[in-house]
Amino acid sequence: MHLLAAALYSGLAYHFWRTRWRGPLLDQPAAGLKAFERGLLLLALLVHAISLRLSIFDGDVMRFGFAIALSVMFWLAMAIYWIESFYARMDGLLVFGLPAAGLAALLPALFFESHVLVNAGSVAFRLHFLAAMLAYSLFTLAALHALLMAAAEKGLHRGRISPLLAGLPPLLAMEKLLFRLIQVAFVLLTATLLSGVFFSETLFGKAMSLNHKTVFAIISWLIFAALLLGRQLRGWRGRVALRWTLAGFAALLLAYVGSRFVLEIILGR
Repeated sequence: MHLLAAALYSGLAYHFWRTRWRGPLLDQPAAGLKAFERGLLLLALLVHAISLRLSIFDGDVMRFGFAIALSVMFWLAMAIYWIESFYARMDGLLVFGLPAAGLAALLPALFFESHVLVNAGSVAFRLHFLAAMLAYSLFTLAALHALLMAAAEKGLHRGRISPLLAGLPPLLAMEKLLFRLIQVAFVLLTATLLSGVFFSETLFGKAMSLNHKTVFAIISWLIFAALLLGRQLRGWRGRVALRWTLAGFAALLLAYVGSRFVLEIILGR
């Protein structure tokens, strides 16, 4: 299932490259997703979801390591994009999103040894887990969105923007959408951190410890809090906002994915 999901994402990326993303084709007017392309993306998402279900839930055991975390993050980000594509033209996100999602879909098959989660049957734990994954995924989408905005802004400064990016909404509209994504994700990240701090015994069966995951999650929270305050009080926008967004996402990526990668792959725990 992992291989099939990766093949579907890769096939779509190849299709877009052949029909829109190369040579003279870039000079053609940008077109939105066609019905069959939207259907194929939905099929890729469904296959990816099934592969994740099989990887995470093994009988009564719930497994979750850095590979599954990355895979879930990009699955949710692409699912949110699929819904968003009905309301806004963000086709350029696929340039980054499809290859990344294809690679992420393969990771659980390549790195099978995953961390077994305790208290996985608890409703409180599952709500905590869901909030965390939604926060990660929205921040992933925000980071891809920021990269797309940076590419569009660079093209505008050069005086020539690729038709692939020309079909995007105005930068101000994209910036508003970026901050809406960050605001929702920030609320979810805050809920995740607070539940982890105050209900650690219930969620994890042990007292909270100040480990690398917690430290980087707090650093990420502080970066996004500063970004939202800077936006509110100083009107931060443009490159400043994009840099803070990417810095916050990098810290969040290190919080769980980075720490689990070190433990599982480098240290072999």
